[in-house]
This record gives sequence, structure tokens and C-alpha cells, in this order.
Amino acid sequence: MGRLGNISGREAAKAFEKAGWQPLGQVGSHLVLVKAGVRVNLSIPQHRELSVGTLRALIRSSGMTVDEFLALL
Repeated sequence: MGRLGNISGREAAKAFEKAGWQPLGQVGSHLVLVKAGVRVNLSIPQHRELSVGTLRALIRSSGMTVDEFLALL
């Protein structure tokens, strides 16, 4: 398994977009992504560095594994 440190909100959003998630809009400093057929919305904080716990929770919510996410970076 790879390491999840030092990933910004912008980099994470680009990786999720490669996996088929589409931007719905932005609420404050959080970008909201949606995917057809998935009931969950991803709310990604647009910070310079995401905490590992936040990033891991977003990956889990999207239905991917950490390795699948890291391959999209």
C-alpha cells in the first residue's frame, strides 16, 4: 500500500475526476463531486494538504482502495 501524505485538495479532486466523479459545485472551500449511480457525494476541502484521515475517508466513500486512488494521481 502506498503513502497518502502531502496530497492537496486540488490533486485529490483531479484523481477522483479521472475515476468518473464530476464537479457539482463549490460550497465555501469544499468542492462537491458526484457520480452517476452512486448515492454518496464527495466534499473535498481545497486545502494545500489534506489530513490522512480525511483523505482515507473520501477514498472509502468513493468505493476505491488506497492503491487504486494512488494509481490515479
